[in-house]
Amino acid sequence: MTTAPTAGPGTTGPAGRTPRRRAVVVLVGIATLALLTDLLTKHLALQLLDDRAPVRLLGGSVYLTLTRNSGAAWSIGADHTWVFPLITIGVVGWISWMAVRLRSLPWAVSLGLVLGGALGNLADRIFRAPGHFVGHVVDMVSLFDPYGQVWPVFNLADSCLVSGVLLAVLLELTGRQRDGRRVGAKGDTADAPTDATRTAAPTGPAAAAPTAADAEPRERA
Repeated sequence: MTTAPTAGPGTTGPAGRTPRRRAVVVLVGIATLALLTDLLTKHLALQLLDDRAPVRLLGGSVYLTLTRNSGAAWSIGADHTWVFPLITIGVVGWISWMAVRLRSLPWAVSLGLVLGGALGNLADRIFRAPGHFVGHVVDMVSLFDPYGQVWPVFNLADSCLVSGVLLAVLLELTGRQRDGRRVGAKGDTADAPTDATRTAAPTGPAAAAPTAADAEPRERA
């Protein structure tokens, strides 16, 4: 008679609670780090770049120049600033809902980057001038041109958003699901067995004992 192994402190239960908890911790940790770093860089930009000519770095590949953007990239939607906080709140709600069934650490990294970037720009929309929910986002990085003529001036929150979305696209293309499964080329899913579903193989005399079918003598033709 064999018994199923008991779940130790490092094993996972049937519902996968430990992987989900770990994934949520990673998501929240990355989002918090991205948000705090974004707020710090914006504070430094306001202190060091205000009323100053663009700072040239890396031979002109990067410029630090302080701008305030009321819209999205290339000032899209500048006359409808209030729309962007609503979109961000919707994104935050969607990520919170996704966290309920999150089991994948790569997806936790992706969603954490998106969440941190979204919250960083949302803070600007809510708390910065000219008013609540119509605030202008602080940007400070321009590529190949000091005034954003080649690429829109952006900030760390924008970088986190883009990186998180690109990672999400990569995960989708490779069949990685948010609940930890992986979809094969033909649409089938490969589930890794958990410790709770593994059963111990019989060992010793029980493993060597013949089955009832093996013990029966074969009938001669």
